[in-house]
Amino acid sequence: MPGDLTRASIRTAVIAISVNIAIALAKAVAAGITGSAALWAETAHSFADTGNELLLLIGLRRSRMPRDARHPFGYGQERWFWAFVAAIGIFIGGGLLSIDQGVDTIRSPRPVGSYGLGVAVLLVSMLLDGFSWRTARRELHDEARVRGRSFVDYLRVVSDPTAPTVFLEDSASLVGLSLALAGLTLQRMTGSVLWDAGASIAIGVLLVVVAFLLAGRSKGLLIDESAPPEMVERLTLRIAAAPWVAGVESLAAILIAPRRLLVTARVVPTERAARGGAGELLALVDRLREDLLAVEVVAEVEIGLAAPASPQAPG
Repeated sequence: MPGDLTRASIRTAVIAISVNIAIALAKAVAAGITGSAALWAETAHSFADTGNELLLLIGLRRSRMPRDARHPFGYGQERWFWAFVAAIGIFIGGGLLSIDQGVDTIRSPRPVGSYGLGVAVLLVSMLLDGFSWRTARRELHDEARVRGRSFVDYLRVVSDPTAPTVFLEDSASLVGLSLALAGLTLQRMTGSVLWDAGASIAIGVLLVVVAFLLAGRSKGLLIDESAPPEMVERLTLRIAAAPWVAGVESLAAILIAPRRLLVTARVVPTERAARGGAGELLALVDRLREDLLAVEVVAEVEIGLAAPASPQAPG
């Protein structure tokens, strides 16, 4: 299944890149003709999104490199690093530039022309962005259903950054296009470029918020975030179910790559198991380790032994 999910992530990113290149070029032409600050903001937004999705593809490719001596758990965290870089790109290439464009228009008002062309480009962009948004949403929805989670809850905890990043970027794009359309229309109705400039600033603020959301999620994953509590509980119960285990003293399940966990546990053997000698205990630990590795998301397992449990004296 991880391979299938990676292919789905690549498909989502490729579709988003293709759509954003077409949209960015159309917006750039329309912005140059109309002189609209909101359209220039959306042009910067689309080019930033294109660059960010290329970064996600770089992360996907690098994360599949085989493990080596310097990276014994592989390169899975590359995806979170490049997703973090993409969030910075949204902040600078989309958010700050859009705000600057709006402020510059307020300081030096410029007439906006070719209203029909601007509206046409915005509407077509909405259709194309809607297609990319629906693809990312479908992928996330299918994954959430497989894991028995609600869409919103899964979006909050998913460790693969590709589809959530594309989904949030496209959601912001649809809202931004609506703001640009409203600003362009109000400017046309009132003759005041403040509406167009205000739309550009609003688009910038929206992108800054999205950038912080994405950067925060990537930061959490990069600093050894734990698996969701229900997964930790399932793994604990699986270990405790072994006949020779008297208890689980501690367990940590750390994300080392999207949907890949490093599980470390310290278990308490029964006194009977301990009496079997070191060789038998090591064989039991190896079997338990193999059982945990059979769990789809578990990539590495380290098991330590605590002091054996002693039978309680009768009260």
